Amino acid sequence: MNTDPSRLALRNATILIFTAVLVLFGLVAPGFLSPENLFNIVKQSSFIGIAAIGITFVLLTRGIDLSVGSVMYLGPLIAGFAMRDYGVGVAGGFAVAILAGLAMGAINAFFIVRLGIAPFIVTLATLFFFRGAGTWMTSSRQFDFDREMLDFGLSSVAGIPVPILLFALALVIAHLTLTRTTFGKQVYAIGADPEAAEKAGIRTGTIETGVFLISATTASIAGFVLISQIGRLDVAFGEGREFDVIAAAVLGGASLFGGVGTAWGTAVGATLIQTVKTGLIFSGINLYLQPIALGLVIFVAVLLDSLRAWRLQVSQRRAIRAEVGD
Repeated sequence: MNTDPSRLALRNATILIFTAVLVLFGLVAPGFLSPENLFNIVKQSSFIGIAAIGITFVLLTRGIDLSVGSVMYLGPLIAGFAMRDYGVGVAGGFAVAILAGLAMGAINAFFIVRLGIAPFIVTLATLFFFRGAGTWMTSSRQFDFDREMLDFGLSSVAGIPVPILLFALALVIAHLTLTRTTFGKQVYAIGADPEAAEKAGIRTGTIETGVFLISATTASIAGFVLISQIGRLDVAFGEGREFDVIAAAVLGGASLFGGVGTAWGTAVGATLIQTVKTGLIFSGINLYLQPIALGLVIFVAVLLDSLRAWRLQVSQRRAIRAEVGD
C-alpha cells in the first residue's frame, strides 16, 4: 500500500485546503461556522458549481471553454425574452435556457471539431461574440425579470432551496455519466491519450462535441439559477465567471492536461471558492485586497495541477524503466 505523504497530500489537496480555510475563518470570525452561514455558502456556490461541473467534461478531454461567462449571460437573457414576450413561464424559460446553451455549445463545437480550430481561440472569440449579442439585444440596458422568477429562485422543496437541489441534480447526473456510461469512459480515454483513443475506435469528434454541448448547457442553466435569486440581468452579468468556474474545477482535482478529475471534486472546489469569498467578507478584509486573495487561490489551483501532472509523469517514467529492466 502506497503511503507516500506527498502523494497522499496531492491526492487530497482540495479537502486539506478546504479544512484549513474553514479553520482559519472560523478562528478569525466565529459566526462564520454557523450552520446558517455554511448553508448559505452552499446555496451561493450552486451556480458556479453547476457551470464548473459542465466545464469539467471539457477539461477531461484536454480542452478549454472561455465562453462560459458569456453563455451564463446570453442563455438566460434569451430565456427572459421568451418569458416576457411569449409568456412561457419559468418552466418554459428554463427549457429555453437549456436550448440556448445547446445552440451556443454547438457553435463552439462546430469550429473546434469540424474546422479544427484550437478551443482556446474559438471560445475566446465566442466569449466576445455571445456577450456582444446580448448587449445588442438589450441595448446595454438592464433586463428585469418578473416576480415569478424570484419566487422560483427563493422556493424550496422539503426545506432545501431549489438552487441547491439543481446543483445536487447536476452533480449526480455528471457523476453517473462519467463513471457508469461508455461516454464517460471515452471522455477519460481521450484526455489520457487522444491518439490512442482514436486508434481504439473512439469517435473523438463526437465525444468532443458532446463535452462542449454539456459545458455550454450547464453554463446557461447556472446563469438562470443565479438570476432566479437576484431577479435582474445587466451587461456585466457573468463577466469573468469563467475564471471562477475553471478554478473551481481545477481546485477540485480536474487537470488542465486532461484525463483527471471528478464531478464530486469539482463540486467541492466550487464550494471552496465561495467559502473563501464569504470568509473574506466575514473577516473584514479590505475590499481592494479580496481580489488578491482570490488570485492566490487560483494560483494554488494551477500549482497543484502542475504538481499532480509532474508526479504522474515521474510515476510513468518509473513504470517504463521497471518494464525495461525486467
